[in-house]
Amino acid sequence: MKAHTGDTIIVESEKVAQPNRTGVIEEVLRENPLRVRVLWEDGHSSILTPSAGAASITRRKTRAKT
Repeated sequence: MKAHTGDTIIVESEKVAQPNRTGVIEEVLRENPLRVRVLWEDGHSSILTPSAGAASITRRKTRAKT
């Protein structure tokens, strides 16, 4: 799983009744295994090492040059 600063990360909930967590990757600390600093949508930040299949990363959309 590749991650870049500014990408969105969604971490699946461990329990059925809890929603997924969404945040923006602030910093990639290590690539293998992946370790990132995330700013969560609730304003908190944390360091995360996602386990296999527990997270999905969406690339940051870049604006086209004009």
